[in-house]
Amino acid sequence: MLKNILAITGKPGLYKLISRGTNMLIVESLVDGKRMPTYARDKIVSLAEVSMYTTGEDISLSEVLNAAGKKYSFKAIELDAKKADNEQLRAFFAEVLPNFDRDRVYPSDIRKFVAWYNLLIAAGFTDFTILEDEEGKEAVAAQEEKKAVKKEAPKASVKTSKSAASSVKTGVGTKRG
Repeated sequence: MLKNILAITGKPGLYKLISRGTNMLIVESLVDGKRMPTYARDKIVSLAEVSMYTTGEDISLSEVLNAAGKKYSFKAIELDAKKADNEQLRAFFAEVLPNFDRDRVYPSDIRKFVAWYNLLIAAGFTDFTILEDEEGKEAVAAQEEKKAVKKEAPKASVKTSKSAASSVKTGVGTKRG
């Protein structure tokens, strides 16, 4: 589910992956539903690849979103992250993820987490698990199968024997005599 939700540097909000082109992706904003192309020059990150620093091993964003969802019954977080001071943000995040690394998780990260969580909830997402895209797997498997069939298939070639080619005379450009 989170593999198809993207964050694009320099563009506000989150985006859903709609289609892939040769040198671009077509994405749809979760805020207003507008579609737009993104290109290779844009820094695009899938939410499935994001993790949070903890005092132990890093935890994937999906686990933190699920923890917040359970705590807040998959409803929007009422905390106004823009107006909250750093201590309020850290106290809030300690309720969601008690062992987060207070030195490496900045208040701006917590603000972004609250904004992303509220965007996902407003868009109707309540399942934050990371699942493989089944359609994508099937498409890749089909392409690999096509390549394998092309390699195995004998190449059709037209062979003519020398005697058959020499027995055909056109009479054009030949000199007898």
